[in-house]
Amino acid sequence: MSLQEELTAVRRCLDDLVRTVGRLEQSLAQLPEDRLGHEPAGRVDLVTIPDTPYDSALWTDSDDEGLGLRDRHAP
Repeated sequence: MSLQEELTAVRRCLDDLVRTVGRLEQSLAQLPEDRLGHEPAGRVDLVTIPDTPYDSALWTDSDDEGLGLRDRHAP
């Protein structure tokens, strides 16, 4: 296959992709909000993350460097 033929094939694929995405956008625009799997526009629940440091007790039983044993370090 020559370079020109390959470029033509790529252009054809890109055109098909653009058409398919356009059809998908139109289909999604016609669906009711509750079928899209997310909250309707304007209903965003924000989560406040505190600025205070985490309690160090949260990390007491954590693995050291993922090796599974306390006081064991990678070579």
